[in-house]
Amino acid sequence: MSGSEIPLLQLYRTMLTIRRFEERCNYLFMQGRIPSTLHLYIGQEAVAAGVCAHLRRDDYLFSTHRPHGHAIAKGVEPRAIMAELYGKRTGCCKGKGGSMHVGDVRVGMFPAVAIVGANAPLAAGAALAAKWLDKDRVSVCFFGEGAANEGAVHEAMNMAAIWDLPVVYVCENNLYAASTPFSKAFKIQNVADRAAAYGMPGVVVDGNDVEAVYRVAGEAIARARRREGPTLIEAKTYRLCGHSRSDPRTYRSREEEEEWAKRDPIPRLAGRLKELGLATDETLASIEQEVQALIDEAVRFAEESPLPEPEETLQHVFWTEEG
Repeated sequence: MSGSEIPLLQLYRTMLTIRRFEERCNYLFMQGRIPSTLHLYIGQEAVAAGVCAHLRRDDYLFSTHRPHGHAIAKGVEPRAIMAELYGKRTGCCKGKGGSMHVGDVRVGMFPAVAIVGANAPLAAGAALAAKWLDKDRVSVCFFGEGAANEGAVHEAMNMAAIWDLPVVYVCENNLYAASTPFSKAFKIQNVADRAAAYGMPGVVVDGNDVEAVYRVAGEAIARARRREGPTLIEAKTYRLCGHSRSDPRTYRSREEEEEWAKRDPIPRLAGRLKELGLATDETLASIEQEVQALIDEAVRFAEESPLPEPEETLQHVFWTEEG
């Protein structure tokens, strides 16, 4: 697949939307306008964009405590995400989920799961349902390398392989599980090396190269859609921010951050677009203006939206009566 066959401008727009959304969230949080905390996706945009570009609206996506980028790439409206971060009634989860639980089942994204690794069995379950119901749907599960050592992840991938489920597991290896370096938690070079033990293909890809991610994800998703079983993709990437807004990043050097900043996936793609003659500086500036306007509108919508009423805490809740 050549660069001309990949929707690079669409991928660029998606990546830039994620980046500008996250940067604005950071600014709003520092102003005290967004409650709770944030786990920003800055630097990892190529993974979400490259994978989700292959997904249909009715495919399933399961995310983590760092879900904003996945949500935008899957089609959740930025203004609905922003309203959720503000805790407003118009949020994608009606203000009840906040940053770590955004999602919208109408576009195939289940509310994100903040428990590390707990989304892996859910993704397998959705894939099993699709297989049983003979639905032409694929389930995608994003998780970090820290989650790769969780029992739930091992069990889910083993079951997915045994039952040839239409699910793709995407490990976003950003080198640090919170503050724990990859080398301190793994005796292997690649998380994807474990795929052979489960009985599925394992693929390592440069997570800062959206073209490479797009190609690898396309093959894995097509394979799942053909009912040939799951795939484990490991995207090597780097978050250009702390684990969360309270993270001082004392566990890594500024020199390391500067080196990874040189591999930032967004300017990297911008250069590629100009190299292929698919965009000029004027084209990219126009996209920037459109994205900024979209984010401005999202903030306006969130700030003008009403807060939930107290009695709404009893709505959309499941309960059982014992006895």
